[in-house]
Amino acid sequence: MNHSDESKALLDAAYEALKFVDDPEVGLNVVDLGLIYELDLHEEEKKISCLMTFTTEFCPMGESIQANVTEALKMTVPGYVPEVTVTFDPPWKQDMISEAGRAFLGGY
Repeated sequence: MNHSDESKALLDAAYEALKFVDDPEVGLNVVDLGLIYELDLHEEEKKISCLMTFTTEFCPMGESIQANVTEALKMTVPGYVPEVTVTFDPPWKQDMISEAGRAFLGGY
């Protein structure tokens, strides 16, 4: 999807804001943990969509993490309605953790 420079800046800001949303069980943010699969801005609908996952389908903090992602998007991209969808396809794997995340976790 082609985005205007303003929309790209909003997406970049939203992505950066998600780096402040931690998985409390791991202590690592959802971006570096590899939980964010897609982030997109739908200008006509004034919606920002996020496709994400959890480390397991039975993540006890899943609802809380999803709510925090929604709130971060709402605060970062005012005027756009956040739509956060959770999927387990593909399932999360440890190799989805970023290099920065691996360093934070001690080489995990």
